[in-house]
Amino acid sequence: MTTTFAELGLNEQILAGVEALGFSTPTPVQEQAIPVVLTGRDIVASAQTGTGKTAAFALPALQLVAGAEGKGPHALVVTPTRELAAQIEKVVSVVCEKTGQRAVIVMGGAKFDRQIKELERGCDLLVATPGRLIDLMEHNHVSLTQVKVLVLDEADRMLDMGFWPSVRRIMHALPAKHQTLLFSATIPPSIKSTIDALLTDPATVEIARVGETADTVEEHLCPVTQGQKTELLRALLDTGGAAGEKPERVLVFCRTKHRVDDVSKTLKAAGVKVDVMHADRPQKARERALEKFREGKVQVFVATDVMSRGIDVSGIDAVVNFDVPMDPEDYVHRIGRTGRAGATGHAYTFVAPDEISPLREIEYFTKKLVPVWDLPGFSYDAGRIVPQEGRPTKRAARTMFAGSRGRGRGIAGGRYGRHY
Repeated sequence: MTTTFAELGLNEQILAGVEALGFSTPTPVQEQAIPVVLTGRDIVASAQTGTGKTAAFALPALQLVAGAEGKGPHALVVTPTRELAAQIEKVVSVVCEKTGQRAVIVMGGAKFDRQIKELERGCDLLVATPGRLIDLMEHNHVSLTQVKVLVLDEADRMLDMGFWPSVRRIMHALPAKHQTLLFSATIPPSIKSTIDALLTDPATVEIARVGETADTVEEHLCPVTQGQKTELLRALLDTGGAAGEKPERVLVFCRTKHRVDDVSKTLKAAGVKVDVMHADRPQKARERALEKFREGKVQVFVATDVMSRGIDVSGIDAVVNFDVPMDPEDYVHRIGRTGRAGATGHAYTFVAPDEISPLREIEYFTKKLVPVWDLPGFSYDAGRIVPQEGRPTKRAARTMFAGSRGRGRGIAGGRYGRHY
């Protein structure tokens, strides 16, 4: 029997906001988290990207602070990137129109004066990136003494990006009694001790285990040399790859900003409509580029991992890992940009000979193999390395003499040869 949003304990005003958002049935993380949050308990919730985590914390948080007196903010959402902050604002602004509440967003890359004026007017809910919020606190432009509900969004990413010292400073500015909601795509063991220090007897909602990829994404491993990656990408765009038809929206991930710009220039020269996203671009340019991609005005969006978390763009036909990510968790988040809302998506990972090690880390992390796939009709260089079928997904136990047998034999006679 399908659960409705009304059965989760949400009031009429919030339900009107749900209807305005176009939501009909709660996702698993919403179904499990919302009733717990409404009880006032701390919570740690993990679910794959694209499963509705934003609404899972925003809807009950707004309900909990409804009618609160004072200038506010009464609820605070801390999130690691500008794009995530903007995405959260889109959800809460729709709901606030129905509840009569007010939400403010503060983040780097936007005008300081305008954000100060918005805060002076007061707000029920504040969405903030850590650095900008600390700046505003240090200049006495915002007080967190009335915060009743704190949300830490994409907590593992904040740890990876070095934001935890800022998060601790923010939490020290809160009232001693407040509710903390920690949401993330994954809750790796590395942050569990930090969670224990920040939350009080939290409930746990775990929709997906660490390393689990969405079953709506068809994964393809494309062995290729570094020099052929751009050529393979162009051929993939022209033929449609495994989907068999030319994709309308393709998200391409590169490891560095310079790599993003190089790939973009090559595609533009070939007549492909393309735009880019990385940390060096001004915020307004990033917003315009993302909007063009959403509207289908560009076919290919090339980005660094700033795009791998939380960006809600519907209808992405394919994700291409132009470079194998160094962090296995980034692989899960990257490919989670496609195959959303029940649709089938395709994820292609271009692996060059010098990227075997990070690929194997991904397969150990996800506990499954990425199936090898060759683009029909494409002429591959002889220097690529093609994986062996049946390679292990569990890291081999090391022994005292591990690695000694292959010494001195070179690539041709060593562990890999042409296959691994």
